[in-house]
Amino acid sequence: MSDTKFVFVTGGVTSSLGKGIIAASLAKLLQAQNYKVTIQKFDPYINVDPGTLNPYEHGECFVTEDGAETDLDLGHYERFLNEPTSQSNNITTGSVYQSVIDKERRGEFLGKTVQVVPHITNEIKFRMKELSEKRDLDIIITEIGGTVGDIESLPYIEAVRQLIWELGPQNSIVIHLTLIPYLSAAGELKTKPTQHSIKTLMESGVKADVLVCRTEHHLNKKIKDKLALFCNVRSDAVIESIDADSIYEVPLLMQKEGLDKVVLKTLNLSSPVSPDMDKWKRFLEKLKFPKNIIKIGLIGKYLEIQDSYKSILESLIHSGTFYDTKVEVEMINSEFLNFKNVNSKLINVSGIIVAPGFGERGIEGKITAVNYVRENDIPFFGICFGMQMAVIEHSRNVLGLSSANSTEIDKDTKHPVISIMDNQKQIVNKGGTMRLGSWSCDLKKGSLVHSVYKKNQISERHRHRYEYNNDYMKQLEETGLVATGINPDTELVEIIENINNKWFVGVQYHPEFKSTVLNPHPLFKSFMKASLEYYKKSKV
Repeated sequence: MSDTKFVFVTGGVTSSLGKGIIAASLAKLLQAQNYKVTIQKFDPYINVDPGTLNPYEHGECFVTEDGAETDLDLGHYERFLNEPTSQSNNITTGSVYQSVIDKERRGEFLGKTVQVVPHITNEIKFRMKELSEKRDLDIIITEIGGTVGDIESLPYIEAVRQLIWELGPQNSIVIHLTLIPYLSAAGELKTKPTQHSIKTLMESGVKADVLVCRTEHHLNKKIKDKLALFCNVRSDAVIESIDADSIYEVPLLMQKEGLDKVVLKTLNLSSPVSPDMDKWKRFLEKLKFPKNIIKIGLIGKYLEIQDSYKSILESLIHSGTFYDTKVEVEMINSEFLNFKNVNSKLINVSGIIVAPGFGERGIEGKITAVNYVRENDIPFFGICFGMQMAVIEHSRNVLGLSSANSTEIDKDTKHPVISIMDNQKQIVNKGGTMRLGSWSCDLKKGSLVHSVYKKNQISERHRHRYEYNNDYMKQLEETGLVATGINPDTELVEIIENINNKWFVGVQYHPEFKSTVLNPHPLFKSFMKASLEYYKKSKV
């Protein structure tokens, strides 16, 4: 812990400026210089984790190897750094208060009056330092969620102030991400909102060392000097973050602006090597100049906010770029998909993903989509709930079990081909009680997935309560829907394949959580290859 340096990233003026992308970009640049670095996020909401939040509220819920339901920014961290995160990388106000209240109930405060300062702030500081106690790290980047000035963020800012004082000089740095709005009527960029944001931060006792300025227009030297003067930072510490076509361009833009150099200089660290970003540059080159363009249909029901399927969309970018292919995702709302319009909706796609989800809304549309791609031999990839829809579709339309369903949708169904897991039946509290985290899966030799993974056993991340009902396995396999991946301990079916189709795979887990820029997930790569072959064949 004594050798670990801390970088705190705060945000001002407005939300959704991209603190997570800036944090991940800086981490990537530091990692490329052989520093051992990780990123953590502190979220100011009172939910213990985002596991019970509606995707419309918070976007997707990202799941770590150790089974933590976390903020989607942790997905960015993993995709950029190519390293797994854990429960300790995402802390919420709810989890902080829960821990402090539990300690109070156990009498650990010896009768003291429990207050925000020092008890809540002490807990926050403990969580901020926890990763340095568990791992050998050179630098920890801590993203503070929300916007400076928000009531709910105040305990975090106070904890940062205290920790900076405790760490001593040259052991911490504060990066403030802000917005420089452009007023088209006046034809100029305005710095005043940033000045007020910095003033608010300083009133809390925290001084920004670096300004990262989101902007739609380039900042000239005059504006940078003005920001430096009135925000009390060095001129070289005013970093332009201009809008980019892809989030994957940001690390190189930050390198060009010298963000990593300013951070290392402030922390009294050297640059042992020049950042090795060659692989990243090759990825970007292929991303910008694809040789092919294909359409992939994403069947879901949370389409109003793309963050609901963030990891899937990024995984398609990774696997598409691997094959020099730009993927145009056709977002199709399953609620409005039926047998009358399915052909017109899916006629131009070269592959279909049926996305995860919960509840009854939109399931018939998903089943209709599965039926269409099965009968037309279009590459199909069912993820979690999407796999379950494939089992239901096959049971209804191939086995002739017209009432086949999941007990999540119809608890009294005559044919529960998908049913609740035994260890879930007595659970009342919904938060953090699903089958979560990394689980093993044995692959059937000779299967498609065995050839894709090139190994006998895999480990993938899960988030579900319902499962394939093994009572129907014999009937399903006799008609072509084969279980090709099974958990060795529980015998739960993790993967199904339709052997009558060229590429038809459903998985109970979430492969999208393990896809990164430099290591696209093998299943997404295989799906992309099959979709590309389908596209080329359809154009002949």
